[in-house]
Amino acid sequence: MIWSFIKIALFLIVVAAATLGLAHLAEMTGGLRITTLGMEFTLGPLQAVIAAIVLFIAIWIVIRIVGLVVAFLRFLAGDETAITRYFDRHRERKGYQALSEGLLAAASGEGKLAMSKAAKAERYLQRPELTNLLTAQAAEASGDSKKATEVYKRLLADDRTRFVGIRGLLRQKLEAGDTETALKLAQKAYAIKPRHREVQDTLLSLQTETGDWKGAREILQAKMRQGELPRDVHKRRDAVLALQEAKGVWEEGASVEAREAAISAAKASPDLVPAVVMAARAYIDKGKKGAAERILRKAWEVQPHPDLATAFAEIAPDESPDARLKRFSKLLSSRPDHEETRLLKAELNIAAEDFPAARRALGDLVETHPTARSLTIMAAVERGEGAEDVVVRGWLARALTAPRGPQWCCDKCQNIQSEWTPICDNCNGFDTLSWREPQQAQSPLPHGAEMLPLIVGKPAAEPASKEEDQSEAAAIQDAEIVDPPKDEGDAAGASKEAQSRTATA
Repeated sequence: MIWSFIKIALFLIVVAAATLGLAHLAEMTGGLRITTLGMEFTLGPLQAVIAAIVLFIAIWIVIRIVGLVVAFLRFLAGDETAITRYFDRHRERKGYQALSEGLLAAASGEGKLAMSKAAKAERYLQRPELTNLLTAQAAEASGDSKKATEVYKRLLADDRTRFVGIRGLLRQKLEAGDTETALKLAQKAYAIKPRHREVQDTLLSLQTETGDWKGAREILQAKMRQGELPRDVHKRRDAVLALQEAKGVWEEGASVEAREAAISAAKASPDLVPAVVMAARAYIDKGKKGAAERILRKAWEVQPHPDLATAFAEIAPDESPDARLKRFSKLLSSRPDHEETRLLKAELNIAAEDFPAARRALGDLVETHPTARSLTIMAAVERGEGAEDVVVRGWLARALTAPRGPQWCCDKCQNIQSEWTPICDNCNGFDTLSWREPQQAQSPLPHGAEMLPLIVGKPAAEPASKEEDQSEAAAIQDAEIVDPPKDEGDAAGASKEAQSRTATA
């Protein structure tokens, strides 16, 4: 409010001053006399002031006209002038408009339109670091991979766009299935931008796929230092990679390094059963049976698993069934209520021919959670206690179609594998296999559930009589007739397993 009043007051003062000045000039006597070319001009004070103003304007107009003529001549000569700057701004405006329209067309999948807009933007802007990228994206959208590859290679020549070019070529090689070239490109991209998350993940996936476990461990370490990977997840995955690295070293014959790597992996992640088993066998080879027993018992506390029991049996492979049952009591005491513990205890008692103890160990598993393994063990118990053949055949018939129990299942695609691997065979997921029951019944038998023969060793079996062989064959045949399996391969596998168990019992 005050500022507005001040501006109005100043305006009135200026107008009043100008009026007084003009009035004073009009009242003044005398004037300005100008003589030129034999002519004389006499101007009054007011006329002189007006003439001076007109002369100043005329001179300014002449100067501007002369400057315009000079600028036009310089424009014709190729120098930068206001005219060139005007046309440059106009061309730049049209170029950026074409660039934005091309980006929108590429994002919406209109490849041909994006290509035309990219060509127009390149013609107007003359900035290949921008237009080449749009051209490559437009070529990919239109399906012209050859053109896209050519443009990405042009991007490699400029330091500012080299990473973009490598990343584009990497994506193309991955789509084409060229893993070897893609791995080299990923390594170059990682060298330029080691903190780029997508490049890290791509390089890690390619390294695990090609078996570069050492390089994959370095990438995991970098991701953990950058805070992109939790410490517990890094610890688990690094143990997985260390295990695979140990397997590779073992195959090459450098057993010392393999043993140390396996032991390190087992200590880092006790729930990684394959690493624990390999470490235990490394201790056994070195004669450190006590260390092997401790590491197996620790892993059993985390997750009971048949492979752990198998490795625990390998500590003393020649012991008697009674001695084995006594030695296994330390292992069984850690998780006495776990299903795997009860099944293992039942098998050990069957090997020791203590069938009532095996039945007690089995408990109500055949009713609460019937599996092919528990039902087969029950059939062996019934046979060992002298039950009739029809009872044994009934248990075997149920075992043929019962669920197989825990297996190595992929948490990502639900694929089932007979052996643990760091990479899923179906979806290529890293560290996605877990020991659990599948969501749907599958035909393959779980690895590690071979049961009694592996747990108790291979005792010398007495030759069976001809009548017993015929009775066993009839039992299996009757079981198949009572409840025929849906899959012939499944039935055959289960029949052989049942025969092996019954013969061992």
